[in-house]
Amino acid sequence: MKLYNTLTRKLDDFKPIKPNFVGIYSCGPTVYWNQHIGNMYAYVQWDSLVRTFRYLGFKVKWVMNITDVGHLTSDEDSGEDKMEKGAKREGLSVWKIADKYIQQFKESLSALNITPPDVMCRATEHIQEQIDLIKKIELNGFTYHTQTGLVFDTSKFSAYAEFSHLNLDQQYAGARVEVDSEKKKPWDFLLWVTNQPNHIMQWDSPWGKGFPGWHIECTAMSTKYLGEQFDIHTGGKEHIPVHHTNEIAQAYGAFGRQTANYWLHNEWLMFDGQKISKSLGNNVLVGDLINKGYNPLTLRYLVLNSHYRTGLNFSWKSLEGAQTALNRLYDIVSELKQRLDLNGENKNLSEPEEEKKWQQKFVEALENDFNMPQALALAWELIKSNLSDQEKYALLLDWDQVFGLNLAQNAKLKIQNFEYQAEKSKVLIISRSKLTQDLLKLIDERELARQAKNFSKADQIRQDLESQGFKLKDQEGKILINKK
Repeated sequence: MKLYNTLTRKLDDFKPIKPNFVGIYSCGPTVYWNQHIGNMYAYVQWDSLVRTFRYLGFKVKWVMNITDVGHLTSDEDSGEDKMEKGAKREGLSVWKIADKYIQQFKESLSALNITPPDVMCRATEHIQEQIDLIKKIELNGFTYHTQTGLVFDTSKFSAYAEFSHLNLDQQYAGARVEVDSEKKKPWDFLLWVTNQPNHIMQWDSPWGKGFPGWHIECTAMSTKYLGEQFDIHTGGKEHIPVHHTNEIAQAYGAFGRQTANYWLHNEWLMFDGQKISKSLGNNVLVGDLINKGYNPLTLRYLVLNSHYRTGLNFSWKSLEGAQTALNRLYDIVSELKQRLDLNGENKNLSEPEEEKKWQQKFVEALENDFNMPQALALAWELIKSNLSDQEKYALLLDWDQVFGLNLAQNAKLKIQNFEYQAEKSKVLIISRSKLTQDLLKLIDERELARQAKNFSKADQIRQDLESQGFKLKDQEGKILINKK
């Protein structure tokens, strides 16, 4: 398994700390507003990572945080707390804002068939862990006090700029409003904030009443649930220069080393080439897709067609194309299943080595930095291959453990959804083709003609149906009809 490690800027061989076990921490949402499809792009990709490791036989512990305090609007140490901003916007308490948007996030996870993280931890429920971690950093001599609170002294960590290859003078010169003239360096960051007495969420601490800075929660909660050293830390590319750089500094201050061995970052989903934002009117939610009649797994399918390090340009046209492709995939799996149900297992199987070759190609795609576009393209190649229906069906369902497109469930649903009971005959549709009442009436008339042994009339109706593109087959008390 090779993963692109932001730490080394290259594909590294993955070597887990514990044999056959992977600890993964993902930066989760700040729950002051809805999570749009751009946000959800990342979680589909990290779900693919988790599914990949489990498919390859690893036991995975996936931890994701929920930020419900301390994230300021600048992502750094200036601006308003995003939770308080959300509370003012909607006239709700910060606690209700958090609950509201955690629920929206969970509904989006479920709609996209994203595996629930093994641990989803809220910052406000881990205040003591954050305080304890800050105590370690302070004891090791990495802090100082200013008018705004307790600050991390980045000068004590000589490698501070290395992770994100920062030119610190260029990075921050003129780019931020300095709110604390007592800071030794503009990029020194707050561990505990004490100068906002009107802030709604505050806790007692050794440094005074206040609340934690944004960055400390991830170090505190990742190490609580995964240990001081774990395998993989994920996030968006926007986390590299500030949030993850500060996490690495904190870990060095507390433990003298990094916490994660591999740092993975996703590119962004754009909307028609633009960043998603409310001001641009392109803030699309998963719920909006559902309200427009799209299967939310269509978005998942679209995301799987993009490598996590490449990003995705979303458009309604691309979503339409993804829906067409996904529906076709459901049709194919449904047709394979129904042919197997009707004909039994295929006796003319390929040589075992042939099926193994397809399986090996799939594993190779996964082990290549979990290359989902390559794996998905392989599924379409498989469909066109000379393997038997039985082998194709088994492999597609096996691979869907990684794809998460619910191929088996949709194949079953298609039989249920497209089975019609006419007055005299039962009709089972093999492909995605809905019958009108007029067509059902014709089928009934044909059944009555057959029962009356008026075979010429029955044959004429069959020909009429075939001229409209429908092929009929009588079998085991059912009429099988397939759109040609």
